[in-house]
Amino acid sequence: MGGSGGGGECITRSSHVMEGGGSLESYRYFLSRRTVLQMLNDRGYAVPNSELTRSLTEFRFTFGDKCDLESLRLCLPLRSNPSKKMLVVYLGTEEIRTQAIRGLYGQILNKEALHGLILILQSNMNTFARKEVLKFPFKVEIFYHILQPKHEVLSAGERDKLMKKYKIEGKQLPRMLETDAFAQYYGLQKGQVVKFTYCSGIAEFLETYRRVL
Repeated sequence: MGGSGGGGECITRSSHVMEGGGSLESYRYFLSRRTVLQMLNDRGYAVPNSELTRSLTEFRFTFGDKCDLESLRLCLPLRSNPSKKMLVVYLGTEEIRTQAIRGLYGQILNKEALHGLILILQSNMNTFARKEVLKFPFKVEIFYHILQPKHEVLSAGERDKLMKKYKIEGKQLPRMLETDAFAQYYGLQKGQVVKFTYCSGIAEFLETYRRVL
């Protein structure tokens, strides 16, 4: 599912959804959180490798089959300037109103150290709440759960054109293992390059590429 500008897509049941007898809800949170981590890693934030490689089974062991939203929060430093941090917060299923946004702002410590805030929504944020967000002294990006990016598998020609454009070799692209849940879900094979497009609720786009190994 993309950001607010791109409409929605449904996640269908697969063998990964029910891995270990877990719920669809935990699978959706697993996909959402992992996508956020990959996106922040591509943006230059210090994401631990253990987070990027966490399997669905490990995720369920750590966060449970019914995830507590507080436990899913992330606060990661920028690699080039660790004093600047990105905070990621998941909000609940009820309509998001001004009071909730003010309450969230009051919970944030060391506001001056924040480089930005990412809100993952599961429900509508009304107009007044959105206006309240604009008062925050740092950049706020809004995504909708499950934050699954739009993806496109490049043809051999498109892949070669990409390499030529950026003067790089395939091995220099960020990697995705063939055993990765996303690669398995979509049947991706070694050597393929996938283009991911993320869209935030503030009409910004980020494109990244990954090579399947």
